[in-house]
Amino acid sequence: MKIKLFAAAVFSLLTFLIPLTALTKKPPEAVSTTVNQNISSSSSSSSEVTSEENSAETSESASENSEESTSSESSSSQSADENSAQETTSDNPSYTFRDYFMILDNSSGKVEKMSLRDYLLGAVCAEMPADFAEEALKAQAVAAHTYALRLSVEQSSSPSEELNGADFSADPSNWLGYTTKELAKERFGNNFDVYWSKIEKAVDSVLNEIIVYENTPIAAVYHSMSSGMTEDAQNVWQSSVPYLVATESQGDTLAENFDSTVTLSADEVKAKISAFDSSLTFDDDPNKWFSNAVVSDSGYIVSIDVCGKTVSGTQFRNMFSLRSACVQTTFSDGSFTFSVKGYGHGVGMSQYGADYMARQGSTYREILDHYYPNCQIISVKAE
Repeated sequence: MKIKLFAAAVFSLLTFLIPLTALTKKPPEAVSTTVNQNISSSSSSSSEVTSEENSAETSESASENSEESTSSESSSSQSADENSAQETTSDNPSYTFRDYFMILDNSSGKVEKMSLRDYLLGAVCAEMPADFAEEALKAQAVAAHTYALRLSVEQSSSPSEELNGADFSADPSNWLGYTTKELAKERFGNNFDVYWSKIEKAVDSVLNEIIVYENTPIAAVYHSMSSGMTEDAQNVWQSSVPYLVATESQGDTLAENFDSTVTLSADEVKAKISAFDSSLTFDDDPNKWFSNAVVSDSGYIVSIDVCGKTVSGTQFRNMFSLRSACVQTTFSDGSFTFSVKGYGHGVGMSQYGADYMARQGSTYREILDHYYPNCQIISVKAE
C-alpha cells in the first residue's frame, strides 16, 4: 500500500551534520541554540536541527550547531526485530514528494529552491567530517533526508509565517544546516576532489531512503559523541519518543577529545549564575552552590539545584558553556572544575559512534537500526 505525502510547502531536508575545514584546520564552533519547544514539535530551521558539533578532522569533535526537538509518536506494538532497518517490501509504505526544497537563507533573507541531491550533498558536507567512514556518511545522509522530509510535511500542514513559504531555514555561508559546493572548495582546498567525490558516492547510494516509525518520517536527531551511552529524549526534552532511547555507544569513549575540562574561579561561576538568574543568592560556602543533582542512567544531568533553584541539565550545560550535560563538578582551592564526557545533547545517533561502528564493519542500515530502534528504512519517490 502506498501512502502519498504531498509537501505543499515543498519538501526539505534537514541538517544533520558537521561543518568541515581542511584537515589541517580546526573549524570554528557554531553558536549553540537551545530549543525551548516541546519535542513533539519539530524545528523549522535545518540549522537548528540536531547536530551540535562539526569538524573536518576525525580527531576533533564537531562544532556545536544546536539541539533540536523531536517527535513524540505513540509506542509501536511491533518489536524492534520486526520493524528495524528492514528493506522496503511490497508491504511497506512509500512516500511521494517533490524532489526539491525551498530554503530560507538566514543570512540573506532569501528563499531559494534547491534540488534534493544538492541539499543532501551540502548537508552531509556541512555536518559530518568527510574523512569519516563511508557507511557513517550514508547513515548521516539518510538521517538528514528523513528529518528534512518531516519538516516539509509539517510546513505543508502548518506553515510558519517566519519561513516565508520555505520548508525550513539554514545558513549555508556559516555551514549551518548545509553548505554549497563552492564554499566546500574554499574550505577543503587541495582535498576537495577526494572529499566531494566521497560525499557524492555516499549520498547517491542512499538518495531515496528515509527512516519511518509507524509510517511517519522520524525526528532523526543526532549529536557529535555521547557519554558512551546515548540519552533518552525524555530526559532532555521531557517527552518520550519510542525510537529515541538510551543505547550503548562505547566507540565514543575512544574518540579524541571525548573528555574535556572547564575550570572557573568562584567569582567567574558566580557571574555566570547571576547572568542566568540575577535573583539568586549565594551561600558563603561555594560547595553549597550546587546540590541535589539527578543523573540519568546514561550519565547526563537531568536536573540540578543551583543556589536553590532547580534547572535542567541543558540549562546547566549552557550556563557554563560545557560540551555536554554529562559532567561532574568539584570545588577546590577557590575554583570549580567541570569534568565533561562527550559532546552534544546525547540523543539519537552519535556521529562518532556511527563512524566507529562503520569502521568495525557495520553497514549504514545497522548503524541506523542501532541508534533509531523500532523503525524501518523505506524508499521514497520523487513526483
